Amino acid sequence: MATINVAGKDVEVDEEGYLTNLADWNEEIGAFLASQDELELTDAHWEIINFLREYYDEYQIAPAVRVLTKAIGKKMGKDKGNSKYLYELFPYGPGKQACRFAGLPKPTGCI
Repeated sequence: MATINVAGKDVEVDEEGYLTNLADWNEEIGAFLASQDELELTDAHWEIINFLREYYDEYQIAPAVRVLTKAIGKKMGKDKGNSKYLYELFPYGPGKQACRFAGLPKPTGCI
């Protein structure tokens, strides 16, 4: 297993950069993972990341992008619950990239 070092702590990640132990996650690790993709997380990013973590806590699954878009639209409104908005925040794929920053497993159905 590969590791990343955040604030002096080694954290295990898989070959795609997803945490192997979800309990290792904190906001500092989320920000570090985003910096690897040359992204600085804003409040808008954190809103989606926190939504994903709550969704995972409730359903024990990381949603694919279509499910994510629909669930966000239901909770936050159509202006945020659409692919255009989510891809602006997470250009490498809102499901895949946002879940990695949130310390969650890769969504089912993502390649």
